[in-house]
Amino acid sequence: MNAASQQLDKIPVTRLKGVGAALEKKLNSIGIATLQDLLFHLPFRYEDRSRVASIGSIAAGDTVQVQGEVMNADIQFGRRRSLRCTIKDNSGFLTLRFFHFSNAQKSSLAVGSQIRCYGEVRRGRSGLEIFHPEYRVVRDNEEVVVDNCLTAIYPATEGLGQARLRSIANQALAYLPAKDNAQQLEGSALQEFLPPQIIQKFHLHSLIDAIRLIHRPPLETPLSWLSEGKNPGQHRLSFEELLAHRLCMRRFKSDSQQQPAPNFADSPELLRRFLAQLPFTLTNGQQRAYKEISEDLARACPMLRLLQGDVGSGKTVVAALSALQAIAAGYQVALMAPTELLAEQHYANFCQWFEPLDINVGWLSGKTKGKHRVEQLGSVADGSCQLLVGTHALFQDEVIYKKLGLIIIDEQHRFGVHQRLALREKANQHALNPHQLVMTATPIPRTLAMSAYADLDNSIIDELPPGRIPVNTAIISNDRRDQVMQRIEQACKENSQAYWVCTLIEESEALECQAAEVTAEQLAQQLPEIKVGLIHGRMKPQEKAQIMQRFKQGDLQLLVATTVIEVGVDVPNASLMVIENPERLGLAQLHQLRGRVGRGSTHSHCILLYQNPLSNAGKQRLSVMRESTDGFYIAEKDLELRGPGQVLGTQQTGLMSFKVADISRDADLLDQVKEASEIVLEQYPEIVDPLIKRWLGDNENYANV
Repeated sequence: MNAASQQLDKIPVTRLKGVGAALEKKLNSIGIATLQDLLFHLPFRYEDRSRVASIGSIAAGDTVQVQGEVMNADIQFGRRRSLRCTIKDNSGFLTLRFFHFSNAQKSSLAVGSQIRCYGEVRRGRSGLEIFHPEYRVVRDNEEVVVDNCLTAIYPATEGLGQARLRSIANQALAYLPAKDNAQQLEGSALQEFLPPQIIQKFHLHSLIDAIRLIHRPPLETPLSWLSEGKNPGQHRLSFEELLAHRLCMRRFKSDSQQQPAPNFADSPELLRRFLAQLPFTLTNGQQRAYKEISEDLARACPMLRLLQGDVGSGKTVVAALSALQAIAAGYQVALMAPTELLAEQHYANFCQWFEPLDINVGWLSGKTKGKHRVEQLGSVADGSCQLLVGTHALFQDEVIYKKLGLIIIDEQHRFGVHQRLALREKANQHALNPHQLVMTATPIPRTLAMSAYADLDNSIIDELPPGRIPVNTAIISNDRRDQVMQRIEQACKENSQAYWVCTLIEESEALECQAAEVTAEQLAQQLPEIKVGLIHGRMKPQEKAQIMQRFKQGDLQLLVATTVIEVGVDVPNASLMVIENPERLGLAQLHQLRGRVGRGSTHSHCILLYQNPLSNAGKQRLSVMRESTDGFYIAEKDLELRGPGQVLGTQQTGLMSFKVADISRDADLLDQVKEASEIVLEQYPEIVDPLIKRWLGDNENYANV
């Protein structure tokens, strides 16, 4: 085929033989509309179908290809209706069993016909069996050739079998030129965008070689090629995809730096008054982070900075100093947190810090209603509200800022992409763009920071306040629950306080709250001398605030809570935490929860009360928690064990959903990708747009957050 005339991103899959309207719909449902989509729909594993085994040589557990004559094909009725077919070759007999079948399928398995099938051998009622093998009928005198390369297994959907996917993928591969020739592909959607300099420097395969190598790897390659990240074709495509993402982020940052922003000079007097009222002095880490932020705020282009710090490292104080610099210059600040509880904590802290300085702090959440809402919106619009704290309600259409100069986002990864986009649109309503400070107490692994946050400058508070004692972590089975209760009773008698955390049940907040209520009742009965409180996400903000206040004051000794206490709750006297079913949570979340204790000067303990049996992944996660209190190490392990989508909390948001690349597997590529992105921006700016379009399509908007 003449590839020069074929723009593969323009050719619909219906051009291929056998793809009608019904199959097109199924392909569309997994993101395949054009031939380019099909070529970039890559296998996730391989099978070796290069030889036909004799039936007599196979054993249970083998995955094999066999060929034999059909002896019978009968419908059997039992607990489940099934189609049972027996085949034989000159070495033995084998049963094939189908639980989902049609009359046409039964007819095709006519006695005396030859079939070739592939599947996993199991031990069944009648000897060795294969359930639902892939098979094809071998016609008379037809010579069926075995595959001359490994067989690709693709991500599929219901009603779209592997044989059909392989057939259309092979047709699409035939559209590629016979010989890799970039010139021949001029104007084609599979044009080689990467310049020879980059291909040679980073030892990459050409694009067309890479695609062929992934879809049709030679027989001598190991079956684990893909899972181990050893396939050079996969390596090349991962590199190009990571490069496209990084260029997209860099372009966003570069565009932002061209925008005008207010510049805030230092305000030494206001800062001096603020620092004088604090009961502690800033750590070196806090001072260094604030200096970096302050220098950004003094420039006339928008700051985009990520402030990372482990649990309890004092990020909020640094945010307060940044807010003061904006307020002193006559601008407003918006501080957004992902949950009401965390937003309320911030509101309480900032009122305590700022009201003595005559700064007006406002509050807004989705639950702020009536007269109070109208008044709050009015004070934001006329500028008398200098700092507005709240949830994503801060950026609803009706909230109009008079002079917004700084946006502070806490726990950035907890917000969906659309919420952050709305925030950015809001920011653009004025001639000047506000500065943005993004805070997270979930340390972001370096690998993720280099890709997901490549548009942000990074400040890290890498030390805890003096006097902090690391929390001791124990892993205990639920069978020893009584001993754990005795431990709580003992701690409370010694004037300490404790948390008992009930974790999420099957992603249902209602069930989680119910579980917390039941647990609180049981603990109150079993520990009659202990004052037990309860807090969960479905309580009214006022109720939550009252319970937290009572716990802080020491009126309650044991607080039963859902994971709503994950961030922002600060009770120095609490020195014991029990986390029930910790295996349900990711490492970062466990680390966050554990950070609620160990905030005072006494030794603190965290008990991970797991449910048997524990999976291998669960054991690994809990062991990491016992071994380390270093948030950055824990974040790296979390990434390794769970993947970027879950670490960033982005499974539902569409952020960082790579087609080929895998951040954990391809972490070693990131430094090279960073270097390549600088070469491209300096010497080959014309390929930036096509690369972004190829890999991100219309999703590049996700960078504008």
